[in-house]
Amino acid sequence: MHRFLAASLLLLCPIAQAQNSATFRADPAHTGVYAAPGTAALHKVKWQFHTRAQVLSSPAVAGNTVYFGSNDHRLYAVDLQTGAKKWEFKTDGRVASSPAVANGLVYFLSYDSNFYAVDAATGTLKWKFKTAGERRFIAKHLHGVEPASEPVPDPFDFYLSSAVVANGAVYFGSGDSNIYALEAATGSLKWKFKTGDVVHASPAFAEGTIFIGSWDTYLYALDGESGKEKWRFKTGEDHEIYNQTGLQASPAVADGVVYFGCRDSKFYAVDKNSGKQLWAYSNKGSWVINSAAIKDGKVYFATSDTGLLRALDAKTGAELFTLEFNHWPMFSSPAIAGNMMYLGSHQGRLLAIDLTTQKAAWHYETETAKKNGPALTTDKGAPNYEAAFADNFYDDIVVGLQKMLSVGAVLSSPAVAGDTVLFGSTDGNLYAIQ
Repeated sequence: MHRFLAASLLLLCPIAQAQNSATFRADPAHTGVYAAPGTAALHKVKWQFHTRAQVLSSPAVAGNTVYFGSNDHRLYAVDLQTGAKKWEFKTDGRVASSPAVANGLVYFLSYDSNFYAVDAATGTLKWKFKTAGERRFIAKHLHGVEPASEPVPDPFDFYLSSAVVANGAVYFGSGDSNIYALEAATGSLKWKFKTGDVVHASPAFAEGTIFIGSWDTYLYALDGESGKEKWRFKTGEDHEIYNQTGLQASPAVADGVVYFGCRDSKFYAVDKNSGKQLWAYSNKGSWVINSAAIKDGKVYFATSDTGLLRALDAKTGAELFTLEFNHWPMFSSPAIAGNMMYLGSHQGRLLAIDLTTQKAAWHYETETAKKNGPALTTDKGAPNYEAAFADNFYDDIVVGLQKMLSVGAVLSSPAVAGDTVLFGSTDGNLYAIQ
């Protein structure tokens, strides 16, 4: 949501170093590139594993095990080949972060305000660290909803920060506005850095530096060992309806450049060492929530309410090509394996794009999307917001959003292991597709 909700409401008024695939975005620098062949054609659903609630977490694969979280308060470990459950670990809150696996431990953050380290083989708790308290981004008149003077949490603040493990430390952000560095083996606090607002973006690590954004509109570069600020980069602000402000997207780092999108609708390239802007690409009002994928001098990202996949020249920011997917929002981050890219859609689809031909190759649509999608889709295939959002009152927006997610939206970012693509859905399933 973004301009799409703001527009629809106006219409409705007055009514480590971790191993390659064992962390969010494939590697500590978050390039989104997997050392796997993937699959150029859709053959079958290898398996699906059902949880008790929406799966927003992105899977991480270590060896023959897939790890992921669910809004049913659990972290799961399932067999990569069969989908059989190996173990589950229950917390007291939703697990909307993506796990990181390193040195025999799985690290993740829960909405119960605890950061956990559990044994990767057994799911036994090794240690946990209590933050100052999770919360979502809060503002008055958020997205133009009523009551205008009442502070409300952003219903589009879906994710928690996903950890990165490097040099014996584990790093993550928190809704308490801090960025944390803990000893990976023990959970002891190394340092914390205070920002001006919620931090739900995930940190990228490159050459001893942590890069992470906050809802306070800044991207930060922090020394990984000391937590000392190296630089900060300012993005846009919106003090009227707080629609176009804040960093939900996680950065990616390649060839000395930090790439990241923002709710101010711009996609930025910033020098890794100085924090100086190299270029910025305007998406004309549409949020960029997902993290970029970077390969062969090209940077790829998707827009939110305009539903576009963009490919830009990594050095200049010049547009190379754009694919349109009927304006269904995309919060899922693209994953690259070989010459194929995989991306989730709010439409309840996994999209596969051939990067050689620069065209959509195939898609997988969940059964929930087939069942519930038609009532929430226009004749042209775009999302039917009027069918979901009854009013611009905050409570109705929350209800309407859940209606839109009832199509089995794929907000989880795909991971690729061999010829298998794995992703979660709001229908409660983790899917393994070949």
